[in-house]
Amino acid sequence: MVEKQHDLENNPLLQFHGLPRFDKIEPEHVIPAMKQILKEAEEKLAALEKSYEPTWEGLLQPLEEMGIPFEYSWGPINHLLGVKNSPELRKAHEAVLNEVVTFSLRLRQNPAIYRGLKTIKNGKSWDSYSPAQKRVIELKILSADLAGVGLEGEERKRFIEIETESSRLSTDFSNHVLDATKAFALDIHDQPDTEGWPQSLKQIATQSFNISNPGLDNKATPEEGPWRITLDFPVFMPFMQHSRKRDQREIVYHAQVTRASEGKLDNKPLINKLLQLREEKARLLGYQSYADLSLASKMAPDVAAVETMSLELKQAAKPFADQEYQEVVKLAIESGQTEEIKQWDWAFWSERMREKRFDYTDDQLRPYFQMPRVLDGLFSLAQKLFGITIEEEPGDFPRWHPDVKLFYINNEDDERLASFFLDPYSRPQEKRGGAWMDECMNRRVIDGQIHLPVIHLCCNGTPPVGDQPSLMSFREVETLFHEFGHGLQGMLTTINETDVAGINGVEWDAVELPSQFMENWCYHKPTLIGLTAHVETGESLPDELFEKIKASRTFQSGYQTMRQLLFGLVDMKLHHQFDPSGNQSVFDLYFDLAREFSVFSPYEQDRFLCSFSHIFAGGYAAGYYSYKWAEVLSADVFAAFEEAGLDSEETVREIGLKFRNTVLSLGGSVHPMEVFKKFRGREPSTEALLRHCGFVENRP
Repeated sequence: MVEKQHDLENNPLLQFHGLPRFDKIEPEHVIPAMKQILKEAEEKLAALEKSYEPTWEGLLQPLEEMGIPFEYSWGPINHLLGVKNSPELRKAHEAVLNEVVTFSLRLRQNPAIYRGLKTIKNGKSWDSYSPAQKRVIELKILSADLAGVGLEGEERKRFIEIETESSRLSTDFSNHVLDATKAFALDIHDQPDTEGWPQSLKQIATQSFNISNPGLDNKATPEEGPWRITLDFPVFMPFMQHSRKRDQREIVYHAQVTRASEGKLDNKPLINKLLQLREEKARLLGYQSYADLSLASKMAPDVAAVETMSLELKQAAKPFADQEYQEVVKLAIESGQTEEIKQWDWAFWSERMREKRFDYTDDQLRPYFQMPRVLDGLFSLAQKLFGITIEEEPGDFPRWHPDVKLFYINNEDDERLASFFLDPYSRPQEKRGGAWMDECMNRRVIDGQIHLPVIHLCCNGTPPVGDQPSLMSFREVETLFHEFGHGLQGMLTTINETDVAGINGVEWDAVELPSQFMENWCYHKPTLIGLTAHVETGESLPDELFEKIKASRTFQSGYQTMRQLLFGLVDMKLHHQFDPSGNQSVFDLYFDLAREFSVFSPYEQDRFLCSFSHIFAGGYAAGYYSYKWAEVLSADVFAAFEEAGLDSEETVREIGLKFRNTVLSLGGSVHPMEVFKKFRGREPSTEALLRHCGFVENRP
């Protein structure tokens, strides 16, 4: 018993101060820590149920404090699943997942707490609460309603079963995608097959081969190979763009769109089950569909509003998408391709089209975008816009991988505002794909002291090769800006109520506003030039290359817009009109919409939905439209800078501080439409987005 207690005392997941001990957390710590935390949380909740004052201090504050141990335990566990995945960690996570979900539901479904929240809202002292406090209470009431607080008996029991099973299925879905991505590799041994490859692809493909074959005496080299092609994006996309071997492109494309669709990793049954559970959950709560339930907590008022936006953008984009397709087909035929243009040809011929039209290659750009220099330029922009400075932690800190960096954000008076971890590079054996921002520690007040936010920024960029720093593609630069925009909202919050500080409480379809806003600066000449220094000469990006990048911004914007609209509407229809128990399969629905929105006839073996983690393992179920919804908002926000004049540093700083003091500062404490109007002075318009996409005359 003494030994067991000693083990708990030294468990890094039970240390509730400072930064989480990512350097010490091991899978064996998970189960004992979560058992202990859940036990104590249950005791605190039971005591609160019996006796509380229906006030902020008597009810809301104890509830917030109850979340702190989870922030130091369950948060890091889930983070490590994304960045340091292992079979042992998965097993430990699965062992406690049901208990965590059950407790979370018990908290949200709690009738006693719900009565207290309603008592506060309907009480005489309601007007004495701050706007942020009112928002917290209203969101908690809505959350309780959506968590089935009004259900009783068998319906309540069934709701808990649905939530628990859905959480398990989503985790399985994500793990299947990760495993299927890792399982595929195409090893290329013949040097002629690499003709036309950029040097960066050769380097990362040989690095991939060497990592997968650590025991070989003769290491692969960029010049001699072998070269390993994986489905990891920094390898997959350059290969699809530059491989002249059409048969190999088809193999890799097929593997990409059929991931997790067969054998032990088959996600098809999980998709149907998740859709059935979501539909059943919606009906239990009195909604006609899961989409209606999802939109109850979003900025968009209803499904019709989403469809209206999608139709408006489709009408503008479709003629451009059709024209773009014809141009690529024409180029392919003129270049000697006799076969019909298929999906695995698109990236290759599009890249040839882009090179022909704008006369530059991705390989020409990479040497200018050294990761350290790009970070310096990004931080300089943040200082210019928002009056903040960013410095790197030079010493030791708890990290989960040697590549991870820690940065501090300070204000104009050199006072600490926040911190962030940066995990920049791809590690396909343990790190999930894509890029994301997540909270590590929320801003909150404990014993009268403000505890500052800490966030995670995770990318899957091209890793360094040898002594050379990471040389980023332009798309990787945009992605870094995107995630940093999310991070700014998480870090520059001035709200002390955790539930609405930073990105917390922000409606899902508005949360992409700051991230997509930041991407616009990648096309602002002084900003982009400031990111660059050639790895060999130190020279900045030449003016002519910048002009080509800027001109290429609208390249195939019609195709890209239609693609995003397709994904958004597939998601919405799966959760609004689709019957998972009916005769139509999810792929039938996907193909029907693809015929309307894609320039290609559907690829019959396409099982993209089996790896559509955003909606089946992430938070975007009946919410994928949010990317376009928020893009409308972000384009309109950037238009405020354009209208005022991007050449005036004084004006840019003035508007930047206004953005900081509204969107970035207020976070979820105010409804996003009101936040937008505080910044822009009116409701959003699609005009700026249509202009930025090149669908209307390009002038502010």
